[in-house]
Amino acid sequence: MTTTAAHQLALPTADGGVERYVPGAAPDLPAPAGEPPRSRVAIAAAHVVADPLAPGDPVAEPAIDWEATLAYRRHLWSYGLGVAEAMDTAQRGGALTWPLAKELIQRSAAEAKAVGGQLVCGAVTDQLDPAAPATLEEIAAAYLEQCVVIEEAGATPVVMCSRHLARAARDADDYRRVYDEVLGAASRPVMLHWLGEVFDPALRGYWGAVDPAEAIDAVAEMITAHAERVDGIKVSLLDDALERELRDKVPDGVRVYTGDDFNYPALIRGDERGYSHALLGIFDAIAPVAAAALAALDEGDLERYEELFAPTVPLARHIFTAPTGSYKAGVVLLAYLNGHQSHFRMLGGMESARSVLHYAELFRLADRARVLADPERAAARMRPVLELAGVEQP
Repeated sequence: MTTTAAHQLALPTADGGVERYVPGAAPDLPAPAGEPPRSRVAIAAAHVVADPLAPGDPVAEPAIDWEATLAYRRHLWSYGLGVAEAMDTAQRGGALTWPLAKELIQRSAAEAKAVGGQLVCGAVTDQLDPAAPATLEEIAAAYLEQCVVIEEAGATPVVMCSRHLARAARDADDYRRVYDEVLGAASRPVMLHWLGEVFDPALRGYWGAVDPAEAIDAVAEMITAHAERVDGIKVSLLDDALERELRDKVPDGVRVYTGDDFNYPALIRGDERGYSHALLGIFDAIAPVAAAALAALDEGDLERYEELFAPTVPLARHIFTAPTGSYKAGVVLLAYLNGHQSHFRMLGGMESARSVLHYAELFRLADRARVLADPERAAARMRPVLELAGVEQP
């Protein structure tokens, strides 16, 4: 491999120094085949691309680059992955407000129909005033309003954890009341989502218990009561033992989708107790590697599966390091480095959520994980990110 000036980087180090870094060779991965894996359901939570040239305040008036955003969904579908729309990775609960999310869901649903791609979409209660208390009846109505939009678009709702409900509920029975109403009205099986406090501190005590281990039985009982209306539940607790315990408790036919971006290879591979399917933010960033690993799992080639996934885990753990909710910035940086968007700008200016040291280490780990599709292009795109932070480049 020829080393050019554009291929070299000066990356800052934690001790205050700078090191010369030259990324390795491009990954040797199969071209996208468009076929979903046979042995697991695999869904990537997709990010949105901001429009950097939109007028107005980017925080008060966030604007989406629709062409680039929808193109990224086609990229994910081309690798056989499903797309989870308008969820955490898309900055839901942050700069992605319900009016924007509604349009995003409808546009993505049209794209999904055109290419035959799987689409699930987040339903929550963010059309309610975030500062005002809400009754359980108002919360259930807000959920139902969004579920109707998603179902009418032809997608599957993912009933996400509600900050309003976390604030209003007094105990597990209040959660049950709301979810009984929402699930009872579903016209098709929906997915549930258990997002832990590590991702969103406002969800502390969800399901009526501060310790998630104390809430598992209540969650499993609710799912059992509505098993015919629940496709599965995405578990984002970053606790593999609790996820396995929940898998043991849900009825047969209800899937558990891992949202554990720390332990996903082992949870998806499974063991004598079973396995998890996947709905992961990290799959947005590592789609080609994930597709190849899942294809190896389909063929029973566990050695190849581990070989592909193992180096992505340090990258994922870095991207999702505390504060975990800032992980979206790393996901979007990788999309920029891999040429899927022309800039590193995010809704609400969230690209500033991580330090340049964090981004420098992300680049190293992405290179080692073989997720930089064109390392020379990635290095050339990383240069201005570093230069804007005052790190002079060779």
